[in-house]
Amino acid sequence: MRKRTIFSWGMAILTFLLCMDIHAQDPPKPVFITFTTLHRNFNTDSTNWKATEQEYFDKVTSKNDLIIASEILTHYYTENSSEVILVNVYKTWEDIEKAQTINDDLAKKAWSDENARIAFFDRQKSYYLPMHSDEIYSSIETIGMKEFKATSKEPMIVYIRKSQLSFNNKGKGMKEYNEKVTLKDPYIQGYYPFRHAWGSDSRDFMEAFYYNSFTDIERSNLKQDELEKAAWPKEGDNKAFFDQLKLSFTGVHGDFIYHNLPEASK
Repeated sequence: MRKRTIFSWGMAILTFLLCMDIHAQDPPKPVFITFTTLHRNFNTDSTNWKATEQEYFDKVTSKNDLIIASEILTHYYTENSSEVILVNVYKTWEDIEKAQTINDDLAKKAWSDENARIAFFDRQKSYYLPMHSDEIYSSIETIGMKEFKATSKEPMIVYIRKSQLSFNNKGKGMKEYNEKVTLKDPYIQGYYPFRHAWGSDSRDFMEAFYYNSFTDIERSNLKQDELEKAAWPKEGDNKAFFDQLKLSFTGVHGDFIYHNLPEASK
């Protein structure tokens, strides 16, 4: 049976190092986000691929209460057009492994005939190339978050910005920036910051932005310029704030834009 996440479970303790001014007496507990990056086999029919993933979502993912949110992201503007990213969100680290057991049980109930079950997963597997990668991130609600609430069945634009934390303990201002700019931007329909918990690069700091359209990204950039000028109208204050904020990061970042599949969104 297919395993959606393949990890080594030898980690007993996670240490979260935040190089930002996060101060709260009772901060919310982070949730854990798994990213499984698969690659489409272009020798298969994309229409059947979507129908197959929809069937799996309807019969398994949507019924697994330990998966509190889920998305399937497909390439829009990224370096690799074959990318398909499976995103699942869990309340605890332990729920990641427990959810896989529930997935297996749900699959056995959904395809009770063993031959039918094998045929389904063989077909699903055929849509992807053999290689994949896995990452786990932890959310950072304490610096601001805007929950996405779907209002239509149209695919959303999901822009992910990946930055590198500097680990110098000098930067600050991310919470203030989000309160004064990001969360006031009407074009941003959802905003989720999260950072490395398990994977290849401990510096990873990610931000996921939901937009109604690609055009709204440019409109958002203009709106953010306007909000920044309103928040820090004096040139000296503006420069001082952003000079301090930049110290949290190395200056290296990457931009990735995807479509989601709204029917397979949880």
